[in-house]
Amino acid sequence: MIIITQPAVTDAQIDHIVERVEEFGLKAEVLRGTMRVVIGVIGPEDVIREKPLAAIPGVESVFAVMKPYRLVSPNGTKPPPVTIGSVPFGTGEKVVLISGPCSVESEEQTLAIAHSVKNAGARVLRGGAFKPRTSPYSFQGLGEDGLRFLADARAATGLPIITEIMDTRDLAMMEKYTDCLQIGSRNMQNFALLKEVGRSRLPVMLKRGFSATINDLLLSAEYILSEGNPNVLLCERGIRTFETMTRNTLDLNAVPILKAKTRLPVVVDPTHGIGLRDYIPQMALAAVAAGADALMIEVHDNPERARSDGDQALLPEVFADLVRRVRAVAAAVGRDV
Repeated sequence: MIIITQPAVTDAQIDHIVERVEEFGLKAEVLRGTMRVVIGVIGPEDVIREKPLAAIPGVESVFAVMKPYRLVSPNGTKPPPVTIGSVPFGTGEKVVLISGPCSVESEEQTLAIAHSVKNAGARVLRGGAFKPRTSPYSFQGLGEDGLRFLADARAATGLPIITEIMDTRDLAMMEKYTDCLQIGSRNMQNFALLKEVGRSRLPVMLKRGFSATINDLLLSAEYILSEGNPNVLLCERGIRTFETMTRNTLDLNAVPILKAKTRLPVVVDPTHGIGLRDYIPQMALAAVAAGADALMIEVHDNPERARSDGDQALLPEVFADLVRRVRAVAAAVGRDV
């Protein structure tokens, strides 16, 4: 940690800062410049971050030298891929396609869409059994019945499944059915839920909150890893900005930054990122070019009757056409689907 003093700091204040640092059990190194005095604080980062250094008289600002997300950061060696079922993510060679309906609505619907997305090239099936909705009067999902329908579709197609968990009390039940737990954007900073899935044997896909910074996302991932679960995927799904033309603003800046600052696979969800069916394919292709390890795209065989997010779901034939284009972009950047 580095302390920058105020321009008019006195020698007495500098001595007091050093005394306080040493009272905390830390070491202080004073460097005097022409305009400022810089004090380096040496010791365990966890201890340093907890101390009110900025409150000491004469301190102008305090800067961390090390990042607080130690487990998320690269450690110099190539990490093993995160695997959902038998599908690896983050190999650097493959772009994995995750697809399926926003909500599980019936056994027949789930099975039909599962077959169509698999035939098109998807390798993981997504579907919501529990739905976090803005209105309490909107469709909330089928619950455990929805999980059964997803498991039946997995048995029929071989596609591993990913579905959202919303409540810590549901974890044991969901572990019986799903292959990957999704933490939705509204729960990205539900720290009790993050700790609970951090103790699960299942991989976790953590979606960025729509008002969260990249740093916020990484610290939420750190919660999961700190509980012992190393199998985390990060998902960029759009953030809320001043723009109202689209549902969200898909932050493709995040993809190369996350790839550089973490060892975790990066998923992009262009469906929620833009929220307009006509433009999802373009954003999906851009995400692949930006370096995404996977795409998650909603598909529905009858969007006008969908019980949630029908206006942003692709028809199966549109998804199949998109997969062909994704293959071409992936090949252009030295990857495959």
